[in-house]
Amino acid sequence: MSCTHPRTQDDCRDVFRPTEAPMTETTAPTRDKPWLIRTYAGHSTAEKSNALYRANLAKGQTGLSVAFDLPTQTGYDSDHILSRGEVGKVGVPVCHLGDMRTLFQDIPLEQMNTSMTINATAPWLLALYIAVAEEQGADVAQLQGTVQNDLIKEYLSRGTYICPPKPSLKMIGDVAEYCYHNVPKWNPMNVCSYHLQEAGATPEQELSFALATAIAVLDELKPRVAEEDFPALCGRISFFVNAGIRFVTEMCKMRAFVDLWDEILAERYGVADAKFRRFRYGVQVNSLGLTEQQPENNVYRILIEMLAVTLSKKARARAVQLPAWNEALGLPRPWDQQWSMRMQQILAYETDLLEYDDLFENNPAVERKVNALKEGARAELKNIESMGGAIGGIDYMKGRLVESNADRLNRIERNETVVVGVNRWTEGEASPLVGEDGGIMVVDPAVEQEQVARLNAWRAERNEGAVRAALSDLKAAAQEGRNVMPASIACAKAGVTTGEWAGEMRSVHGEYRGPTGVSKAVSNKTEGLEDIREMVDAVSSRLGKRLKFLVGKPGLDGHSNGAEQIAFRARDCGMEIDYEGIRLTPEQIVEAAKDGAHVIGLSILSGSHIPLLEDVMKRLREAGMTIPVVVGGIIPDEDAKRLLAMGVAKVYTPKDFELNAIMRDVVTLADPKAVAAE
Repeated sequence: MSCTHPRTQDDCRDVFRPTEAPMTETTAPTRDKPWLIRTYAGHSTAEKSNALYRANLAKGQTGLSVAFDLPTQTGYDSDHILSRGEVGKVGVPVCHLGDMRTLFQDIPLEQMNTSMTINATAPWLLALYIAVAEEQGADVAQLQGTVQNDLIKEYLSRGTYICPPKPSLKMIGDVAEYCYHNVPKWNPMNVCSYHLQEAGATPEQELSFALATAIAVLDELKPRVAEEDFPALCGRISFFVNAGIRFVTEMCKMRAFVDLWDEILAERYGVADAKFRRFRYGVQVNSLGLTEQQPENNVYRILIEMLAVTLSKKARARAVQLPAWNEALGLPRPWDQQWSMRMQQILAYETDLLEYDDLFENNPAVERKVNALKEGARAELKNIESMGGAIGGIDYMKGRLVESNADRLNRIERNETVVVGVNRWTEGEASPLVGEDGGIMVVDPAVEQEQVARLNAWRAERNEGAVRAALSDLKAAAQEGRNVMPASIACAKAGVTTGEWAGEMRSVHGEYRGPTGVSKAVSNKTEGLEDIREMVDAVSSRLGKRLKFLVGKPGLDGHSNGAEQIAFRARDCGMEIDYEGIRLTPEQIVEAAKDGAHVIGLSILSGSHIPLLEDVMKRLREAGMTIPVVVGGIIPDEDAKRLLAMGVAKVYTPKDFELNAIMRDVVTLADPKAVAAE
């Protein structure tokens, strides 16, 4: 990631170079410049998010990191049927130029370093950002920041993709090419391995899958610029990584990333200048390991994970954003985010960490681990390369992630991996941090209606002729293979909406359904499942057919890890599984249930469980179907009571980590004997 204004590009590429004379007995120690301190934030409305950003900047945050809501990420306007219940929940809704203008009101973009976590709609959100900067009178060439713009990990782990891989890769190239010529200080593509680890990736998989993605992007970019300009374009590619609790391994992983990226750029692409081969990355530490049980323990986890990406000068992050202690419970409050920000500031400014050279150089244990990680990553990279690279290897990589995640969960269930407060030392005092508000912030349901009203007002006031003309040129650019960025910026200025922009991309390139990673064949992980398999066989005999479990993800939530693991385990327990992946409407789920489902399992992690379950249960009643429904997600206790009251049979949250217990519940719910007894 690049650095805060007004540093020069050379400063950014050498951000940790000491700026003072070497230390002597009579001089103070030199200090490297600290990393960018960010907080991943955005919720409810552009206006409320703007207030949060300005407050965080006043507290010492040195860069912005924008979280967009799921409709914005997946290219739908706030009034689309799939947006119901999702507006403003996991980020800020941005439907048009007016929303983006409000989001950055009184924040001078020419002086800011902004990271926008956006992928499928990255060209569009960057176009809106550029249009707002121009309105502010900024020199666009001076804008600094990052747009994530990584689609391959969306197919593997996050699920906010829109179009098929090849046209999506072309749009990534469009953004990078446009930025190189017009916004040269911007990082146009942020290879994101963060969600790979969240989906269960081993360190070797995180290294190889991310680097395979970067290679695919560089291969796309190489023909777009003059040969002599390509090394500088390589120097603008950045990474966004994860750091887990095994912080020695994670630190070694980062050193391996540094070496492998340098190796790839030098050997595969012939980049001679070492400054263009530097591995520049930002980080958010692991959210997968945050626990609902004893959530105060998460503060220590976050601190330890931050050390993995800051202790080693050779592999230190350029920007750090930390989750809050309560993110396993729900949406953090401003105070919770402030606490995580203070953690960074104390390490950067109170300790002496930045006064020393690399603490691990020539350490034999570190070198052994780094070399082992590099060897494993190189082998996996060769394997992916034999499949045609990252695009050709999507199905393979997805399957490997699901298997690795199953192994991770198995180790926790068998107590081979200790998680404090979860499978050991589970007894403790109630957390005083979880007060009457549940220790989280809840988005007002009225936010959605207010956002839709503003969207309708925007449409009513714009020049429809200008909108139609801009959309026509955008579609022509996509059809003709032109760079879509100039046409996207024109659309932004004309008043086009997010849904309209994405609609043109869908009409030209089509939509895509990514692989689920859950095959029909039973895996080799059935040891210890014998009793449940016998239960399934017995109940199936009473049903007169194999017990069928429909697993679905309604709404726009693309975090499919939990649903995949439930489907994976249920299949290995002998059930017939119906799992078609993410982004289904309640209507589609009920329609699928008509094909003989005995139990419906829904996974919703975006906080939209109440409206989505209300819709599903209503449609089931109207269809005269009495199929038991279970739901899993980040669901507060009060919401769980509401779900049970509306007829949901079971509610599971992150504390319910024992998949076999869930499997037994599913079998019991499907059992005709149990139903008759009831």
